[in-house]
Amino acid sequence: MALRMVCSKTLSLNRIISLHSINHHLPKPVQNVTAASVRWSSFRSSEPVGDLAQYPEVEVVRNPPEWKYVERLLAPRTVPKPTAKDAYPSGWKPANPQPGLKYVVQRTKNHMLPVYLRRSFRGQRRITAVRHVEGDIWLLEAELRYHIERQLNRPIITRVNEMSGQIELKGDHVAFVEKFLLEKGM
Repeated sequence: MALRMVCSKTLSLNRIISLHSINHHLPKPVQNVTAASVRWSSFRSSEPVGDLAQYPEVEVVRNPPEWKYVERLLAPRTVPKPTAKDAYPSGWKPANPQPGLKYVVQRTKNHMLPVYLRRSFRGQRRITAVRHVEGDIWLLEAELRYHIERQLNRPIITRVNEMSGQIELKGDHVAFVEKFLLEKGM
């Protein structure tokens, strides 16, 4: 039926083409076809390896001199220590803590400050988290709270977790905290 409508509209035919006249132009369906699906998905179902002479000879060398070029392409197992420079293009500063501090904030394995912004409730709740705090965590929390309250001219809410070495500050204060920690040399 659809074929009749398409033909009559596109070719502006006044008469309807019979389906019998179209059917003899279509290919005949293929009969007696059996699909043999073979899946080589495991060791047991795969076919055995044939004669090894058909494969090229391979020499196994444990320490070839060319391996140094491959090692340059592989990712290192650990993050390398950054090279010492006066200034870095990204603005990153290495850790150089002031002597005599009763607390220290350890850098992450990528040598970054562990200051994070956690957003929840569709972005309505923002909590700044400082992790990897060692030493007098209460002194760091008091200094951070004093520094941020002086900047904002309003009180903020904080939470300290001594067991995990984390301080949480209500609000988005990541820039203030990072600036404060960099001034302390952490």
